[in-house]
Amino acid sequence: MKKFSLFLLTAALLAGCGAAARTDSAEVNVYEKIQKRLVRLETYQSEATVEYKSNRGANVYDTLQQCKADGKYRVEVTGPKNVAGNVTLSDGKIIAQYNPKISGKISVGVKENPERSEIFLTSFIKNYLNSQEVSVTVGSFNDDKCTILEADVPGDHPYLSTEKLWVDNKTLNPVKLVIYDPDLSERIVVNYNSFDYNISLDDSLFMMPAEVG
Repeated sequence: MKKFSLFLLTAALLAGCGAAARTDSAEVNVYEKIQKRLVRLETYQSEATVEYKSNRGANVYDTLQQCKADGKYRVEVTGPKNVAGNVTLSDGKIIAQYNPKISGKISVGVKENPERSEIFLTSFIKNYLNSQEVSVTVGSFNDDKCTILEADVPGDHPYLSTEKLWVDNKTLNPVKLVIYDPDLSERIVVNYNSFDYNISLDDSLFMMPAEVG
């Protein structure tokens, strides 16, 4: 995994922010803290709202995401009610889907797809560190000042091309992730309603269940 130096990233911040940017030392210091925090992320847990947009409308799901930087993840749909309880998990190699409310219904060896994998912060970090060009701007989210990082989405997906992450300058936590298609239309929007950084997540969370129900 390629990691850009702090010097190059700071230069990108000063050169790429545009009129809205403040190039004082405090702003650069915030960016350095954000970069270190992302690079050092090992685990996270988040209550996140995920919205999938298309020409036919939008589908919105409330989720509980539990992820490790080594590729393990567990995402449970908590809303709306008709799909609540659906769980998708990966031990880093095999993906399984199940609903604990439905006895015995487990799908193992599910194929990964970008529409699912790209909603995780761990995927954004990997994409950001491997992007050929980095873009950093300053903006706001719910009146809070944020640093906005932009990355390319790999794989030549027809609807997922680039992505932006809003990070709160005070808490250093992500607050919003947007993935765009090649025409810069929003395709996936993730709002992080809560975020716990580098918490203990036991590997049993990501193990394939022997049975459900």
